[in-house]
Formats: sequence, C-alpha cells, structure tokens
Amino acid sequence: MRTSIKMIATDLDGTLLRSDKTISEHTKSVLSRCRESGLKLVYATGRGGIDANIVPPELFDGRITMNGAVAKAGDAVVYNCPIPYRDARRLLVSCDKRGLRIVSQTSDMHYSNFATSDVWPRLTNYKIVDFSRHDADAEKIYTFDLTPEDISFIENQLPDNLYMVVMTDGLAMIVHKGATKSKAVSELASFWGIDKSEIVAFGDDLNDIDMISYAGVGVAMENALDEVKAAAGHVCSSNDHDGAVRWLEDNVL
Repeated sequence: MRTSIKMIATDLDGTLLRSDKTISEHTKSVLSRCRESGLKLVYATGRGGIDANIVPPELFDGRITMNGAVAKAGDAVVYNCPIPYRDARRLLVSCDKRGLRIVSQTSDMHYSNFATSDVWPRLTNYKIVDFSRHDADAEKIYTFDLTPEDISFIENQLPDNLYMVVMTDGLAMIVHKGATKSKAVSELASFWGIDKSEIVAFGDDLNDIDMISYAGVGVAMENALDEVKAAAGHVCSSNDHDGAVRWLEDNVL
C-alpha cells in the first residue's frame, strides 16, 4: 500500500459514477477496502443534496457539495461559504428579466422562476419566487441552456466576489469565490490532520481542475476534458470502466 496517501477526494458525475449515473458494485467494494485500510474518503460535487440511491452515504467519511460551498465530515459542517443574497439580487433579477431559467439553491431547497420538476422530474423540492423580494442566501445559483450571448451577459452581471463555471453538460454554476473544491478539500484535510501531499484527487470537468492541482496526486479520467488532463499528474481509464478505483487498486491498495 502507498503509505503516503491518507485521503481520497473524488468527483461524482463523469468520475466515480458511470454515464448512466450508477455506481458499480466493483467501485463500492474497492472504496470499502480503502476505508477499511484507514483512508479518509470524500466525494466533491457540484450537486447539492445527494440521493442515497445514487451514492451510498456509508461509503464516505466526508462530502463536499455545491462545488465547494459546503463541506461536511459526517454530519458536522466543517466549511460553509454561501452567497449573501444582497450580492446575488441584481444577477437573479436581471437573468429573470432576460427570460433565463435560474435557481438559487440553499441546502435541498431550490428557489426558482420555473417549475424545476419540469426539467428534472426528481427535483420536486422547489418554490417559485419573485427574486426582487426573495432574501435567502444561496449556496449555489445555477442556470442552463445558455447561448454564448447569455454567458457573456451573466459574466457582466457577476459581483466581484462570485464566479461562474459552465460544465460540459451546459449547466452553469455560480458560487462564491471562496467556494471551490480545493478549499473544501483543504478544510476537511486540516480537520483530520492530513497534509495536501497525502491526498489523491480524481476528476473530469472544469470545476475539478483546482482540486486536482491542489492534491498531492491528481488523477484525470480518460473521459476528462483536455484541460483537466493537463492539470493532472496521472490519467486513469474512463468512468464507465471504473477508472478511479482501478487506479486505487494499482497504486494505493
């Protein structure tokens, strides 16, 4: 076993999950072996609340959601970096007036200007609001189906303390600049007394680059964007071939 590795941080979609959004039995088995060996296991995702049917919570010591806005060790919140609503108001109102479908999310509640279940049938925990009167802070703002002109419009509306990343599936996430996967990973590592050199991180998309660059060992999936591969020290096989856990079998276990 590579004794220098004490923590595993992995993205979900396009990385640990297969393309059909399932996690294989082989992956579950290897992750269980990693935890039995004393390794801390963390998932880091742009998603908010995670359905237990997608990722069994008992496999993980920690979880990072909202692209790094929230980090938990078990049930304990270790890091939280929300968007103050006063910083998001003009953006949300402007996007609404432009006709964009946009959501302000806090925990598992989605405040939106459309019925989110019409787009994502499983996403039923939403409330349609008037953004000019809504005053709840957001852990993440997201929108989708954007044209290049829409993206430029949003970028021009962003306050200095927020940033946007557009994923390969077209989903655009807006979070606080203090909310990154690397920051959340570092907070969990500090909580457990683990050095960055003792972390291996896996990812495939643009929002994984900072985490892969931060970790002592960065691994990109074969299906990853070229920018992610350029930031990583290693490339493993694709998510549909359980690439992350096969790399762990060969290099850690």
